[in-house]
Amino acid sequence: MDVQLSELPRHLLDWYKTNARELPWRISPQDRERGKRPDPYHVWLSEIMLQQTTVKHATPYYVEFIRRWPTVRDLAKANEEEVLSTWAGLGYYARARNLLKCAQSVTLNGEFPADPNELIKYPGIGDYTSKAIASIAFGKPYVAVDTNVERVFSRILALDQDWKVAKRTNREFVSQMVPADLPSEYCQGLMDLGATVCTPKQPKCSECPIQKFCRAYQGGDVESYPRKPIKVQRPNRYGQAFFLVDDNEVLLERRSANGLLGGMLGFPCTEWKSNKTLLNENRLQQYAKADWQPVGEVKHTFTHFTLNLAVYVGHLQDERPKGIWKPISKINGLPTLFKKILTIATTSSSFVLFE
Repeated sequence: MDVQLSELPRHLLDWYKTNARELPWRISPQDRERGKRPDPYHVWLSEIMLQQTTVKHATPYYVEFIRRWPTVRDLAKANEEEVLSTWAGLGYYARARNLLKCAQSVTLNGEFPADPNELIKYPGIGDYTSKAIASIAFGKPYVAVDTNVERVFSRILALDQDWKVAKRTNREFVSQMVPADLPSEYCQGLMDLGATVCTPKQPKCSECPIQKFCRAYQGGDVESYPRKPIKVQRPNRYGQAFFLVDDNEVLLERRSANGLLGGMLGFPCTEWKSNKTLLNENRLQQYAKADWQPVGEVKHTFTHFTLNLAVYVGHLQDERPKGIWKPISKINGLPTLFKKILTIATTSSSFVLFE
């Protein structure tokens, strides 16, 4: 190509000025020109929520968190159970527990630091998030390289290998192009470009402000980038879930703070194992004396495995086992896995709430 990549940031910034997404945690380019600055609390909260999910899915959670806890000091005073309940549905629940710990640490120290080397010391803040906060909230010359940014530059450079093969080198290259005067806009502009124009499928190349810099476009093969790593099949795990009913109430338990869905409210389950085992009547009655009936299976995908849970519904016929008993109408704040169990159990022919 006969164009210089050093010109790329200016083209991107011109586009971002008129095409920036309107997001509840964001300061528009025009407001920033007028001297308005983003609240680091808003930036941090949104970046934590956006890990492993989309803007569309995360936005209502962000709005609810800000409504409940308008400042980081308000969040620091929150009850962990309430935070976990409000977070339910966003997944990766260790983030919610770290959210509270981080808020408490920031409040103790007075404010969010602007240096990513200091930010990364706080619970739940990694390399990406520290740079995102430093750039977006404080205007520091860093780029937070997410999957959108990786895709944009994989196409710009027509990288013939998966981005992660030379991740450090690639990120250093992206960082070298940060304009000193508008680092925040550059960082967010790259995010927006990847999210709205340079999309994984059917990218809108005719609308791209940096099309002339793109080697993949010049080669007519944009969608083949970024190169994909060899896909590894997720293993399966199996178990059983119990939906025990007594006097219009259902038994729940709070999961251990460690491990998947730690600290969340859910239905009792057997251990999740790699081999599928069947529960006979004797083992069911050992758990609780009830008229147990199998009502189907729930499948749920975690990052490293797919979980298959056989769901059993039973009406209690003896003394109540220990646990948290709640009316069905007051069960809320469940993670997605347990929402699936709730749905399959309450829509089965074996379930009768009001007799």
